[in-house]
Amino acid sequence: MLLTTGQAATELGCAITTLRRLIHAGILPRLSHRGVRVMIPLDVVQALHQRSHAPLHRLNASEIAVLRVDAARRVDEDDREWIGYAPHLGPDHLLKSLRGWWRCDPSSIAAAGVLPVTVSGYVVATLTGLDTYTRNSTGRYAFPDARLAGYITDLAAPTMELTSHRRDDRALATLLLGTRLESHSGGAIAYVTPHTPS
Repeated sequence: MLLTTGQAATELGCAITTLRRLIHAGILPRLSHRGVRVMIPLDVVQALHQRSHAPLHRLNASEIAVLRVDAARRVDEDDREWIGYAPHLGPDHLLKSLRGWWRCDPSSIAAAGVLPVTVSGYVVATLTGLDTYTRNSTGRYAFPDARLAGYITDLAAPTMELTSHRRDDRALATLLLGTRLESHSGGAIAYVTPHTPS
């Protein structure tokens, strides 16, 4: 059975624009097209609905920063061609597309040791190697040694690519990738507080 984006969004309890970000990011499998309509298999929608929440309580941090991104788009910058998320970019381009200059609390990010990357409230990538940061003249921070620990290629399964050889990076990626992680912010970086499940 196939659902329209409107029907699928209703099933997920989200806005159509939220669902479209996942579609444009290229991480939903077996989509089909009927004219201008994108059709999504019911089992894919059900798999998204059943995704567990990120077990942040298992991280040794009182606060977790979250990098909220959109689907990848081309940019004209000296050090990268893309900004945002799309698995087809591959690890090298994807890392460049996710690293940026952000208004954030860099010491909080460094202390947590991981920066989950979300599209529409799902963790699609994890960045580690956040101990070193620099500040620019506008008060934004970058993490030049950030590593891409892993990323999602299919959110429904979920299917992940672990790209770091470090055991701790791979453990963090496996723990977080494909989970649900809601966050709210006016900027790219949001902060969430881990809660121990009752």
